Amino acid sequence: MIESLNPQQRAAVTLEPRHALVLAGAGSGKTRVLTTRMAWLIQTGQVTPYGLMAVTFTNKAAREMLTRVAAILPIDTRGLWVGTFHGLCNRMLRAHHRDAGLPQTFQILDSADQLSAIKRLLKGAGIDDDKYPPRDVQRFINNAKESGLRPAQVEVWDNFSRKQVEIYELYEAQCQREGVVDFAELLLRAYELLSRNAPIREHYQRRFRHILVDEFQDTNALQYKWLTLLAGGGAALFAVGDDDQSIYAFRGANVGNMADFERDYAQGNVIRLEQNYRSYGHILDAANALIEHNDGRMGKNLWTDQGAGEPVRIMEQPSDLLEAQWVLDEIRSLVADGCPRHEIAILYRSNAQSRVIEHQLFTAGIPYRVYGGLRFFERQEIKHALAYMRLLANPGDDTAWLRVVNFPARGIGARTLESQADAARTHGVSLADAVPFVAGRGGSSLAQFATLIAQMREDTRRLSLPELVDHVIAASGLRAFYQGEREGAERLENLSELINAAAAFAGESGYEGLPAGELPPSAPFAPLDAPALATDEVAGAADVNVMTPLSAFLSHASLEAGDNQAQAGQDAVQMMTVHAAKGLEFKAVFVTGLEEGLFPHENSLLEQSGLEEERRLMYVAMTRARERLYLSLAQSRMLHGQTRYAMRSRFLEEVPEEHVKWLTPRVRESRSWDGGAASSGWNAPRDAFGRPDSGTTSPRGGRVGGASVTVGDQQFRIGQGVRHARFGEGTIIGLSGQGQDAQAQIQFQDVGAKTLALGIAKLDVVA
Repeated sequence: MIESLNPQQRAAVTLEPRHALVLAGAGSGKTRVLTTRMAWLIQTGQVTPYGLMAVTFTNKAAREMLTRVAAILPIDTRGLWVGTFHGLCNRMLRAHHRDAGLPQTFQILDSADQLSAIKRLLKGAGIDDDKYPPRDVQRFINNAKESGLRPAQVEVWDNFSRKQVEIYELYEAQCQREGVVDFAELLLRAYELLSRNAPIREHYQRRFRHILVDEFQDTNALQYKWLTLLAGGGAALFAVGDDDQSIYAFRGANVGNMADFERDYAQGNVIRLEQNYRSYGHILDAANALIEHNDGRMGKNLWTDQGAGEPVRIMEQPSDLLEAQWVLDEIRSLVADGCPRHEIAILYRSNAQSRVIEHQLFTAGIPYRVYGGLRFFERQEIKHALAYMRLLANPGDDTAWLRVVNFPARGIGARTLESQADAARTHGVSLADAVPFVAGRGGSSLAQFATLIAQMREDTRRLSLPELVDHVIAASGLRAFYQGEREGAERLENLSELINAAAAFAGESGYEGLPAGELPPSAPFAPLDAPALATDEVAGAADVNVMTPLSAFLSHASLEAGDNQAQAGQDAVQMMTVHAAKGLEFKAVFVTGLEEGLFPHENSLLEQSGLEEERRLMYVAMTRARERLYLSLAQSRMLHGQTRYAMRSRFLEEVPEEHVKWLTPRVRESRSWDGGAASSGWNAPRDAFGRPDSGTTSPRGGRVGGASVTVGDQQFRIGQGVRHARFGEGTIIGLSGQGQDAQAQIQFQDVGAKTLALGIAKLDVVA
């Protein structure tokens, strides 16, 4: 059982019954250690299966642990308490529902059900859901529960927070009355059951003599308290985790739990699993060097006996489109060399980045699968925006009408839509044409929506394609709706990327600058795979397909959404965010978009803890690769339909040169991240291949910028001190563009690096 383990793994598996913290690096065999320890404890008679609990964060991990234990020991694993926090708490509450104050048949609300319940509550209580958006209320309630707080324990500091607490009280009463619990309630109710009921607490403390916890770095405050309460009767708490892979702070995970556990329970009993069985030496050494820039680490250094392998490849391209084309070319080369497509992963920090890469794969006919998410044109917010655009192109599109007639919500219910559908069938017309036949308040609401679509059609008739998309996103209410959502930032990024997609399509198809809602004077280009919407027949001449730019783009979006997603079992390239990649591994990994503001994300630059989490995320991305690791970036990227220029990510500078191979000539650029002047500027002027240049040429032509730029009557230069009304004092470390299009990358003393448009930033020069 333990003969094949390395010394550190064996020490962890055979550890005497006491609290211990196992620092398990990426690819170090932590799951093997956990399952082998479970089997070893049972086989050696130190505990019965009845007296052991193992906690994980996903059902998949729990099933894998049970499968591995069953492969080692001939026991029935169905009775083992192995599962997720929510699953084990549910099991405990089912057994003690009366003591927990719950009906025996209590039901569990998932996130969507919980949101619906909150909406129903707000409506029934007459509470303004504009002032108290349901998703904000949901977030407030869950955050309170995950902190272990009931309404009476939540701090109130003004009338708004007092109202939130009042809604929390009403929500609790509604759930109790209906016999339902949400996910956060499962854990809080189970914790309260143990803390308030001594006989039940002592029963479980006597029962579970060994408690094993996977991914301990991802525990939140309440999960930590629940675990330590269970172990309070003398059980051995065996916590396995990696503080360098703590990337879920946005979900409430507290990486500090590991240090607290070491201090309060393990008391120096820490075992480090540092031998990596996944990656070659260059990849590990590069990742080790990167993560060393984080403060307060518990400390470990991954190593391997597999050899150095190939260096990390870095590619810098002039634009995001060329970056995607390079990724495609490398994938073709890898596949030609015998690498299966499913062993190739493309990682990105933000979901919106996938669109450009998906387009390249689609065009090349390479199957791909978006892991843990949807392809760009299948995402909810994109389909909503496209539905509005379809109604502009064709008011009789009933499918598009039904998708967005009440999204965002306009008070148009199912009964009104049934009446509309009946009228449409009776008169043999489309849903839009049936609106005048629907009476009452519902008919009035439908008429208002029809007027909105008609007004949008009129307002966008002379706009270019990207301008039309931007207008639709705003006028439809989609932008305002997602600004109020908890996960709205990512959806807004995707909507912005839809504008980029429209701009790119217009440029590629010859529609650039043409009115999107009108037939062009002479069709410059009609996609070969697009259907004909109009035919211009000339005697003796071939038919010419003519489409409005809007109709052509909608056809393009439908076609990209339709064909290239891999079928089940098909060998396909894997695409995913870095968060989704945690726990996975691939032969070849591409980490794309390594630019300041993108990775690390601009939201992280305001505080040190945010930047360190971004660096941990980069560490996770790098350690997914077994044999080949590619890092790529683009000097310019489309944003809101316009080109924006970027600086290289600081993470590239933190990887030692002896472990990398630049595929484009590298200019050594120095910069200061503590507010001091950069010697040449992180975004020092260079041409498309990284060569020094006093004023480089952009991919679209024209000057990108040099060591200084002039905006109005003011000149800015690299190394110059400036002051911003909001961000304070900083130093210009990079310049791009000219005139009113000029941008400056500024390292501020208090908030980190920011990219500002000089034409509107109102900077004061500091002498």
